[in-house]
Amino acid sequence: MNIHEYQAKQVLKGFGAPVAAGVAIMKANEAEKAAKSLPGPLYVVKSQIHAGGRGKGRFKELGADAKGGVRLAKSVDDVVANVKEMLGNTLVTKQTGPDGKQVNRLYIEDGADIDRELYLSILVDRTVGRIAFVVSTEGGMDIEAVAEETPEKIVTVAIDPEAGVTAADVAKLNDALKLSGDAAKDGAGLFPILYKAFTEKDMSLLEVNPLIVMENGRLRVLDAKVSFDNNALFRHPDIMELRDTTEEDEKEIEASKYDLAYVALDGNIGCMVNGAGLAMATMDIIKLYGAEPANFLDVGGGASKEKVTAAFKIITADPNVKGILVNIFGGIMRCDVIAEGVVAAVKEVGLKVPLVVRLEGTNVELGKKIINESGLNVIAADDLDDAAKKIVAAVKD
Repeated sequence: MNIHEYQAKQVLKGFGAPVAAGVAIMKANEAEKAAKSLPGPLYVVKSQIHAGGRGKGRFKELGADAKGGVRLAKSVDDVVANVKEMLGNTLVTKQTGPDGKQVNRLYIEDGADIDRELYLSILVDRTVGRIAFVVSTEGGMDIEAVAEETPEKIVTVAIDPEAGVTAADVAKLNDALKLSGDAAKDGAGLFPILYKAFTEKDMSLLEVNPLIVMENGRLRVLDAKVSFDNNALFRHPDIMELRDTTEEDEKEIEASKYDLAYVALDGNIGCMVNGAGLAMATMDIIKLYGAEPANFLDVGGGASKEKVTAAFKIITADPNVKGILVNIFGGIMRCDVIAEGVVAAVKEVGLKVPLVVRLEGTNVELGKKIINESGLNVIAADDLDDAAKKIVAAVKD
């Protein structure tokens, strides 16, 4: 689960991280009061959407010459003018896609005198099986570009879970970020704080870009992006309250109600599969034969008829879907349950696009019998390769 920047900063502030004063608003008439509550005279007006690249983004409604989604303001009147221009409009960034996202919240923050911009993130490094810091002196930039062009400027420091962030770890991080004096002292306090926040709140990603060294030599968290492990949210009702469903795909919200692993994509072939590995293989083979998957959808190993029906409805609700591939290898999952769910869903919502079904495993003959006797216009497939070829051909016809 993702949260907004201002929410992430409040979470980090609760652990003691240094962040600037700021006020989140949802209405333009709140801007003047919010700005006047801050020290000034420099302010930053930030679009709050679940996507990166806001500063370089552009508002659809304002033309190519308009300023981006993060703006400096040098007076309260300037803040108000920017808020009126930004709030309610659609911001397009590299991460939103061409459709962009409507800006329904803004964060008005006290400005900072910046000396240097640094990059810091914490994530689970699966190559070593530990939580790790990833840092760079090249903050404020696309870290992907830094990794590609100057990988030597990125340093990874894995943390021993039993020891936590040690003095040796702090020294490595300070050295990698070229921190000295007060900034190094701040780093010695900040790095353990961020690690504690990451572990105690079950985060999957904590990214600070930029982490700044101010002109007075102190560190500040200038931006923050935080994602949480969905499987651990039951332990954090306070974090659940921060969820903004307006930033999520409606189909993904519906899928979460049925405990379905669903991610909307940009293609036109809907996929319903059991098992994450098989789902990814199914998506890969669709691309191999020249088409694009419309979603990742794993119904899981113990799906009920109702769960499968819900999954099928979610797929067919996507207007981009021009064909559907059901690929089930029944181990724990029974093929007859999948078949019953598909039949029930089709009878309820109808079938307006080609449907290819590949079943194998537990109760496969019963599953095939249910589908064959349903009267549905289903294209049967012998294996995954055959299924992919057939659904791609059906969509292209």
